[in-house]
Amino acid sequence: MALTGRAPLLALLGIVPVALLPSLWTVLAVALLLLAVTAADVALAGPVSALQVSRSGPTGCRLGTEARVQLSLVNAGSRRLRGVLRDAWVPSAGAGPRLHDVDIPPGERRILTTTLRPTRRGDRHPARITVRSVGPLGVGARQGAHVVPWRLRVQPPFTSRKFLPERLSRLRQLDGLVAARVRGQGTEFDTLRDYVDGDDVRSIDWRATARRSEVVVRTWRPERDRRLLLVLDTSRTSAGRVGDVPRLDAALDAALLLTALATRAGDRVDLLAMDRELRAAVQDVGRNEVLSQMVDAMAGLEPALVESDGRRLASEILRRARRRSLVVLFTTLDRAALEEGLLPSLPSLTSRHTVVLASVGDPRVEEMLLARSEVSAVYDAAAAERHREERRRTTALLRRRGVEVVDAPPAAFAPAVADAYLNLKAAGRL
Repeated sequence: MALTGRAPLLALLGIVPVALLPSLWTVLAVALLLLAVTAADVALAGPVSALQVSRSGPTGCRLGTEARVQLSLVNAGSRRLRGVLRDAWVPSAGAGPRLHDVDIPPGERRILTTTLRPTRRGDRHPARITVRSVGPLGVGARQGAHVVPWRLRVQPPFTSRKFLPERLSRLRQLDGLVAARVRGQGTEFDTLRDYVDGDDVRSIDWRATARRSEVVVRTWRPERDRRLLLVLDTSRTSAGRVGDVPRLDAALDAALLLTALATRAGDRVDLLAMDRELRAAVQDVGRNEVLSQMVDAMAGLEPALVESDGRRLASEILRRARRRSLVVLFTTLDRAALEEGLLPSLPSLTSRHTVVLASVGDPRVEEMLLARSEVSAVYDAAAAERHREERRRTTALLRRRGVEVVDAPPAAFAPAVADAYLNLKAAGRL
C-alpha cells in the first residue's frame, strides 16, 4: 500500500473537527475515518498483479543513436487501473521518460514507449517495472513490480564509415576498374591494352606487340581472396584514454573500417580479441555477414586491467591462421609492454605472416611539445620529446623485425590503417 499526495491534504481537513470538538475521541474518530477512506480507496484500486506486461522493439543500436522499446500493458483484471508506471533501466542506458501515466480499463491494452540513448557500449538491461495503481479517490494506491527481461546491445558507432568511399575509389583503381600501371608481387594478369605515355616498359607484352602494329601492355589487378586476421589487445593498455575515447574504442572503429574495405576487395576477415583470456572471436564467416557479426562481437568488449599474454596471443594467431595472412595487431607502442608481451613472439609471426602493428598516438604529446611559455611547460615538453623518441625507437625496432607500423592520432587512425592495407595490397604483399 502507498499514499498519494492527497492523503496529507485529507489529514489537514481532519484538523477542523478536532479544533471544533477538541477531545481524544474526536482525534480517534478522525484517524479511524482517514484510515477507513484510505483502505477503501486501496481496495477499489485496480490490482497490479492483474497487469500483463511484455516488451518489444529493437535489440541493438549503435552508440550515439537512440532506440525505442515498447512496453505492452494488458489489464486482465475486473477494475480500471489508473496510476503511474516507472520503467527503470541501468543509468548508462539513458532511459526516458522516467515516469508514465497509465489509465487502462478492464480487458484493454496500452502501449508505452521508453526511449533509450545509451552512453556506453555493451549490453543494457532493464531493472524492473514499478506500477502504482491509484484508487478512485486518489488517496491510497497499490504498488507492485514486474520483471520483464530485455537486452539492448549497444554496438560501436563506426564513425570512420565516412572514410570508406574514398578508400573504395582507390580500391577500384587497384582492382583494375581503372587501369593499374604497377605490377607487384602477388598480382594477377587482367587484360591487354595499347601503350600510353607513362606506362611501365616492364609491362609491355612483346609477343602480343609482335602480332599487332601497336605496342601492347599488360594490366594487373591485385589477387583476391586474401586473408586478414584483426587482433585486438584488450589488456590494461587499451583502457587508456586518448583524446575523448579509450584506445580500445579507436581500435574498434579502425577494425570496422578495415573489415568493410577488405570484404569489398574480396578478402576474408577474421577477428580475435585477447589479453590473458580470449574475449571474442569471429572466424570463417561469409563476406556478407562478417561485418555485422564483428559489430555484435565488439559491442561487449571492455579493457581488462591485466597484462597481455604475448606468448598465448602468438600461439592463438598461429593456430587460427593456417595459411599466410595479413595480421593486424591493434595494440600499444609502449616499449615496456611490448618487451614483456609480444616482442619475444614476433619472429614466429613474421616468418609466416605479414604483420602490421597499429597503435593510437596521443595528440596531447604534440601539444606539449609546442607549449614552452612557462617553466612547467618546458618540463612537459621535455617529457613529451622523450616519449616521442621512445616511440620512434620502438617503431624502428619493429620495422627491423619485419613489422609494418601504423602510428596515428585518433582522428586519423582508422584511415591510416586502411591506407596501410591498400599499400600492401598494391605492392602485392598480402
